Amino acid sequence: MRKTRMAMVAVLALAACAAPALNPMAPDQAVANEGGRDAQRGQASFYHPHRFTGRPMANGEPFDPRSNSAAHRTLPLGTVAEVTNLRNGESRTVVIEDRGPYVRGRIIDVSPRTADELGMRESGTAPVEVRPIGRQANAGRDE
Repeated sequence: MRKTRMAMVAVLALAACAAPALNPMAPDQAVANEGGRDAQRGQASFYHPHRFTGRPMANGEPFDPRSNSAAHRTLPLGTVAEVTNLRNGESRTVVIEDRGPYVRGRIIDVSPRTADELGMRESGTAPVEVRPIGRQANAGRDE
């Protein structure tokens, strides 16, 4: 039973990796996330402005705290998403360029600039809705 379960997980993982390559999306097409939902709700946090500056992100580019970069565990790299702070209604567009967050209960990490614009910098976290809206052209991707 354990071997069967492990084999099934391996097949699903391979299929998930191959799916984006088989169905490339145009920049203006919507991206569905896990479970086919168009949006996720949960807690957002932001990158430490000094600790991560210049470090390579999952796409190989150095992190810039003034960018609109974001980290998400499952959305493909290069996904453009709208993040809305559910406390104040502020929304900003981000590009998924990194993996994370690695803190339980959080669904996205945004740059310090985006955190300022969303009005969540002082509190450190905020309840948000993340809605994928497209793909960035010619971005480093995990396909």
